[in-house]
Amino acid sequence: MENPYAPIPAVLDEVVDETPTIKTFVLSPKQPVEFQAGQFVQITVPGLGEAPFTPSSSPYEKGFLEVTVLRTGRVTDAMHELKPGATLGVRGPFGKGYPLDQCEGKEVLVVGGGVGLAPLRSLIYALLGQLDRVKRVAIKYGAREPDELLYRSFHGEWGGQEKVDIDTTVDVARNGWAGKVGVVTTLMDDMDIDVSNSLCISCGPAVMLKFVTLKALEVGYQPEQIYLSMNRRMSCGMGLCGRCNVGPYYLCKDGPDMCFAKIKDFPGVFS
Repeated sequence: MENPYAPIPAVLDEVVDETPTIKTFVLSPKQPVEFQAGQFVQITVPGLGEAPFTPSSSPYEKGFLEVTVLRTGRVTDAMHELKPGATLGVRGPFGKGYPLDQCEGKEVLVVGGGVGLAPLRSLIYALLGQLDRVKRVAIKYGAREPDELLYRSFHGEWGGQEKVDIDTTVDVARNGWAGKVGVVTTLMDDMDIDVSNSLCISCGPAVMLKFVTLKALEVGYQPEQIYLSMNRRMSCGMGLCGRCNVGPYYLCKDGPDMCFAKIKDFPGVFS
């Protein structure tokens, strides 16, 4: 039996500067790391430690793995200083992926905030690969300011696909921004979506998830139709350390993409 604690060596092929605080790391693991959109991996920086990240690359890509990283602490600070050629470790994948089977025949509302678009990019690629099975994909994305909008070069490509549209907003307009201004939930006003035949899938900071959930409920989504990517507090990845539980659920095993109906009555959902 393979040791679940042993990381797979992976060579860092490329570092992409996405925003002033976010970089994408393109990795070539020594053996394939196949994952479902929404599952996460543990990335090891040798001699320093590891941290959980949900791959941002397409689950259909088998030759490489991408993780998009916001600079927030010791491990991520060290990753932001790495150059191509460095060797990292990859452990996983862990958790359960997005509910793609439940998207069939439905309109899928994808709501992201800041670096929360990273896990959702994998979902978007998965949905693009099966557009014949969904009615529509509506992407709503917001960031603090224009320079923090992630994957801007891909927005036109995604929105140019049949049955896909993308709408973006920023909290504060800077540098000649001529688009929408306001928090991401403002994009959920007056949506042309058949809520009765839809799923809402969201990823972003905990406070954003709270208000997206409240907004989704306000416009008619039921708790069973809302899925939240709760990529937080995870450590071991295998439900052993007890750091990521919400009620009886462990985010690292039962999530990190949780149906709101399952967790709504437990304390600490958005903290």
